[in-house]
Amino acid sequence: MKSSVEPLEGNKVKLYIEIDEAEFDKDIEQAFRVIAREVKLPGFRNGKAPRRVLEARIGIGPAREQALRDAIPQYLGKAVREHDVDLVATPDVEITGGQEDGLVEFEAECEVRPEVSVPGYAGLRIEIDSPHPSDDEIHEAKQAELRAGGSLADVDREAQVGDYLTLDLSATRDGEEVMGLNTEDWSYELGQGWVAEDFDEQITGAKAGDVLNFTTTPKGTEEAADFTVTVKLVQALELPELTDEWVADNTGEFETVDEWNASITDNLTERKLSQVRSTVMSKLTDALTGLVELDAPESMVQAEMQSQAENMARQLQMQGIDFQAWMSATGQTPQQFIEATRPQAERSVKADLALRAVAAAEQIEVDDHELEMEYARMAMQYGQKAKDVRKMYERNDAVPELIAQIRKSKAMDWLLHHVEMVDHEGQVVDRDLVLGHTHDDDDHDHDHGDDDHDHDEAGEDSE
Repeated sequence: MKSSVEPLEGNKVKLYIEIDEAEFDKDIEQAFRVIAREVKLPGFRNGKAPRRVLEARIGIGPAREQALRDAIPQYLGKAVREHDVDLVATPDVEITGGQEDGLVEFEAECEVRPEVSVPGYAGLRIEIDSPHPSDDEIHEAKQAELRAGGSLADVDREAQVGDYLTLDLSATRDGEEVMGLNTEDWSYELGQGWVAEDFDEQITGAKAGDVLNFTTTPKGTEEAADFTVTVKLVQALELPELTDEWVADNTGEFETVDEWNASITDNLTERKLSQVRSTVMSKLTDALTGLVELDAPESMVQAEMQSQAENMARQLQMQGIDFQAWMSATGQTPQQFIEATRPQAERSVKADLALRAVAAAEQIEVDDHELEMEYARMAMQYGQKAKDVRKMYERNDAVPELIAQIRKSKAMDWLLHHVEMVDHEGQVVDRDLVLGHTHDDDDHDHDHGDDDHDHDEAGEDSE
């Protein structure tokens, strides 16, 4: 086989492939074996008729057609690998010679992944929430724990936000009771905003013994109702005095106020850090894709949309939800469902192009050990042997794409360790704190959030 490649405009190349007669005759031989299983000839078991008999009976034409259908994709695949063509769509193939006899020639117009530049990637800055709790947040967290240990005491004054009211409540509409809004001795914390938009406003300032009548629209409905509210009791939440004794008696874990304060601060910091970490990957991806000026190629976007829609359908199936029933319930057509994934698909395609560009610019490579580690990781994930996973990728010519995925992951890791992080006030945030390692760490091993480092199985096994 001989092949050559010609660059075209618009992220396309054209491959030219020639197969000499001797090589293609092996494909014709294979085609006759396929035909033998379909043609019944007297005196021969199914599939055992020799080529010379079949050729005498049906001629060489059907076998040559079969060979062209079966072999051209294989020769095209060899040419794609030989010239390192990064296909992103099914090639447009045209047979230009050899349909009847002689040298087989065909050409394939291939759309390839565009190479982009991302100037400024090394100076990216992302804005994140501060991982450090504010004084107000710490105070509120302390107050919440103290309120849990507080007690209610009757007060002889007007009700205010934060008080607990014992209410008799009734609501009617055209003389008929409104379901769920008629109750007695209901304990309600003023300020919760339940019942109706202006319910709290109507009862704020009331005292024990007051009977209030007003008309308002209950939440979740569109028609107004007539309310009668009897305030039976107004109580204030009295917080305990914060002492070492209270801490020792009520927390079961700490002995002093200082220990308790430190614990609240630490726990709040961990929660805020967890929230911040869950957003870093998305914010970094947005910043990176913002550097890509090229429109995402439509063929890549369509493929990504299809992939995301299929993933969604699989997730629904895993949850026991029938996909067609879900589509019907949400009033969507399959095309609308797929089209809804376009914004995320365009973002994913741009991220793919940008990460490949960063990997190239930083000369990020994948060595054999890293590749073997990825096979081992997937083997553990899928309950297989690493050598079997490797063979599957090799048989399906999927190793180059796996290497590309690992390079992209390493490129994202590089970005994570070089991006500047600031809070909403513009103050620099300690990147190592967010990433979860100390300044002395040599190993930048941490979770990548939504980084796409889980690889699907290497397609259908070709054998």
